[in-house]
Amino acid sequence: MEHRARKRFGQNFLSDPNIIRKIVDAIRPQADELMVEIGPGLGAMTAPLLERLAHLHVVEIDRDLIERLHRNFPPERLTVHEGDALKFDFGTLGAPLRVVGNLPYNISTPLLFHLAAYADQVRDMTFMLQKEVVMRMVAEPGSEDYGRLSVMLQYRFRLGRLFDVPPGAFRPAPKVMSSIVRMIPLPAEQLAAQDEELLGRVVAAAFGQRRKTLRNTLREFLDEEDFAALGIDPGLRAERLGVADYVAIANHVARR
Repeated sequence: MEHRARKRFGQNFLSDPNIIRKIVDAIRPQADELMVEIGPGLGAMTAPLLERLAHLHVVEIDRDLIERLHRNFPPERLTVHEGDALKFDFGTLGAPLRVVGNLPYNISTPLLFHLAAYADQVRDMTFMLQKEVVMRMVAEPGSEDYGRLSVMLQYRFRLGRLFDVPPGAFRPAPKVMSSIVRMIPLPAEQLAAQDEELLGRVVAAAFGQRRKTLRNTLREFLDEEDFAALGIDPGLRAERLGVADYVAIANHVARR
């Protein structure tokens, strides 16, 4: 029986065999690696991944699809974790973990923040996302796409956009172009923020009202003397500062 894509789960199933092969080739799974696929859906990527892996974990929320996965793959090859990826504890799977998937576009941003919390256990992550989200992830300071997502992910990961995937590669076809992105966690010694939670609050405040200057958006954290000590012009807007600037601000506030 054909499975109908469910809007509430943001389902668009990858169906183009050439694109699937290209993605799996980009991931380059090795037999003994620990890997988890988020949102396996109809198993379009699951099957070719299992041609190269001894075992695969998947996280799936849709019960009909879970039943189908159990029917199609033996439990010694595939472990199905039933539930919402946003609430799943990826730390329980072990390390070093490789994470892959065609992420549901309706929860992609909160899911990326959730996954970033497990970066110290992860070797790499390779995802298909809406191209617009990937452009925001890899954006450079000063560009329109640069924002909170750019800063927080670039602080934690080396990011690379690999290639685009057209709407026609899916059933049903989404209205948007997709892109494949690779995220490689940066080594712990490169993470200079003394308080990462504080860094997150500073960045969220700075980009909370993009059209306002830092003098306004960061009023709760910095006064004129602080800006002078940091050598940052308070008349700038949030998108003009690089990741290192935000780390410097957070560390200055933490010391105070």
